[in-house]
Amino acid sequence: MQRHTTTPRPDWQRIVEEQGVIYPLTRYPDDTLRPYWDESAYYSFTLPEVEALEEAVEELHAMCLAAAAHIVETDRFADLGITDPRLAELVAESWRRRAELPSLYGRFDLRYDGTGPAKLLEYNADTPTSLVEAASPQWFWMEELFPGADQWNSLHERLVDAWRKQARLLPPGPLHFAHSDGDELGEDLMTVAYLRETAEQAGIRTEAISVEQIGWDRLSRRFVDEKLRFIRSCFKLYPWEWLATDRFGPHVLATLDNGGGTGTTCWIEPAWKMLLSNKALLAVLWELYPGHPNLLAAHLDGPRELARETGYVAKPLLGREGAGVTVHEPGSAPPPATSEKVCYQELAPLPDFDGNRTVLGAWVVEDEAAGLGIRESAGLVTDEYARFLPHVIL
Repeated sequence: MQRHTTTPRPDWQRIVEEQGVIYPLTRYPDDTLRPYWDESAYYSFTLPEVEALEEAVEELHAMCLAAAAHIVETDRFADLGITDPRLAELVAESWRRRAELPSLYGRFDLRYDGTGPAKLLEYNADTPTSLVEAASPQWFWMEELFPGADQWNSLHERLVDAWRKQARLLPPGPLHFAHSDGDELGEDLMTVAYLRETAEQAGIRTEAISVEQIGWDRLSRRFVDEKLRFIRSCFKLYPWEWLATDRFGPHVLATLDNGGGTGTTCWIEPAWKMLLSNKALLAVLWELYPGHPNLLAAHLDGPRELARETGYVAKPLLGREGAGVTVHEPGSAPPPATSEKVCYQELAPLPDFDGNRTVLGAWVVEDEAAGLGIRESAGLVTDEYARFLPHVIL
């Protein structure tokens, strides 16, 4: 794994915007605009490195499924902050009937520098983004600049194939694709639009909608779109913890299609994905697989030995884009008491490549490793100011 500097294409912004990245720049606190899509550098990997990463990702995914089964079987929902008995039962039922429910993709965030095993930082299996740039623009970038190279990237083909195989699990009618109007950058909009395109290429009839446009028909007690058509299935880029607790949350739970002919609305990703997108999963994994080479030590009841030995990172169970994450060096003062549940994970500083802190986003489609996206940040926490860089296999 190496980082290489290079000269961006003269019209790079127009190119990537036409390829779906309509958010190529990030506005910083000083009101300056700087590249989010950053092709002033790229990363290269050897084929054995990528093959080892693929193997690690698929093993981690299998371990996460085993951890989800453990959470359900031992009724550990409270450890995940799921304290509503009705929601816990629906998540458990969703897990037990997962073979009947469509489920598409997820993204592992990994610490890796090319010199040792990849380490799991977290798993977003509910609402992962950075998919558009990973699937399309970086592939076209490689074809233009490195026509003899390869890339860890079979995302598009695998997504279309996944929709094609899972179409039989969808109820009749169009599959709605929903994003939130609260997305000011357009990233959620384009992610949903891209996934809708892959579904259409698989032969599925689709409709676009925003979460805010979804209505509730009191007479039929069903969700409807703006044309008053029943929403029988919906892919939503909207976290389950919001979907289940918003004002319309009781209707979501009352009408949830968990397979077996019950309920009236099938949501994708399914409710059981709440088990994988919660940072408590990291601690459960460490309990089940202590010392595993692809895991970092993690606990829910405090930092324990991490406070004096390695340092630790305190992560809110449902935080995204680094929100609320705090870094604690060995021997530092304990964090202030808080009522919010957190996971304490061993501190493993992101590798430093020329002053840039790098995290690998490894994609899983269904149960198979499918591609890679790389983000860089200036600090130890990958936040909303991170940059996306392309990669090649040389």
